[in-house]
Amino acid sequence: MNYRAAKQYILNRLRTELSVQLYYHGLHHTLDVLKMATKIALDEGVRGRDLKLVKTAALFHDCGFVKNKHAGHEAEGCLIVREHLPPLGYTDADIETICGMIMATKIPQNPNNLLEEIICDADLDYLGRPDFYPIGNTLFQEMQNYHLIGNETDWNKLQVSFLSVHRFYTRTNKTRRDPVKQQYLAQLKVVVAAY
Repeated sequence: MNYRAAKQYILNRLRTELSVQLYYHGLHHTLDVLKMATKIALDEGVRGRDLKLVKTAALFHDCGFVKNKHAGHEAEGCLIVREHLPPLGYTDADIETICGMIMATKIPQNPNNLLEEIICDADLDYLGRPDFYPIGNTLFQEMQNYHLIGNETDWNKLQVSFLSVHRFYTRTNKTRRDPVKQQYLAQLKVVVAAY
């Protein structure tokens, strides 16, 4: 499997084809998910071929956004994976594993194994990090641009609802991120209670 060629291919596409209105789902998000997926995978003991599969899935998990639509971007990403990764030495089993990880990130997340749990946790890692509010603001701005949300009141209510049901799956993120996420949820509940 030629991971380096796969990485170069998809980063070039994301750089040139993503809409500038994707304030959250831009190249920076993919690179953040790659970084966090790698870190979580190593912390969870994932090595070798499985680590390359996790890193590949992280790179391709939002590539369906090149079609510039939110709904169904995971399935679009799998189409890109199925077309472009086999010539780079990825086997049918590799493709199924990668697409399983990509589809697991669809909200509500539904991971079925450790690799899928890693990608899900990496994708929403910011929920338990110090940059929660600035990153959340980029998602709010993006959702407004695509007419998926109204005002800040709607956004804060959505965040309380989302954080209340979201869960981290890996031992790593349950320990590292969940306590901080719970603090943000408590803060946002206070804001929403004042409406």
